[in-house]
Amino acid sequence: MDFEKKARPLAVVVMGVSGCGKSSVGERVAAQNGMVFVEGDQLHPAGNVEKMAQGIPLTDDDRLPWLDRIGEEIRTAQETSQGLVISCSALKRSYRDRLRRSVGGRLAFVFLEGSRDLLLSRIQARQGHFMPASLLDSQLQTLEPPTGEAGVVTVAIDNALDDIVALACQRLSGMAVKGGD
Repeated sequence: MDFEKKARPLAVVVMGVSGCGKSSVGERVAAQNGMVFVEGDQLHPAGNVEKMAQGIPLTDDDRLPWLDRIGEEIRTAQETSQGLVISCSALKRSYRDRLRRSVGGRLAFVFLEGSRDLLLSRIQARQGHFMPASLLDSQLQTLEPPTGEAGVVTVAIDNALDDIVALACQRLSGMAVKGGD
């Protein structure tokens, strides 16, 4: 669905743990709606990437500068009235609230939800990614699902990619929000 027919969010964060498909879904949601896609992993400080590549879970102190960089990307896009889709694990409510505050609340989230077994199989099948499968359990332990939070749509990842993207776009276009109220 085309977000232009309704007051679409100026920014959408595609969120979830490693292996849920944030990048694949985010790229397609952005492309289908004439929005820019930003890969949130590329905004991690080098030290974060190095820690994760070594199988060391990130702490809140590690994640906060990264979240601030993501907030800056969203703010920049909003200041130029450019639609943006960005991938970011956004595992805790405090992280999502930090992003909301950094952009004045004008934000929607797509939470990609799946079973541990499915997530693990996806992580093990991908190549060239710095995030090892050994960190999945720490991410699942950190995850605070966004159940009941305003401006969030949840999509199960046990469907084909096209179906996941279609559901995400449908649910975003059905939200009565302008920028994720």
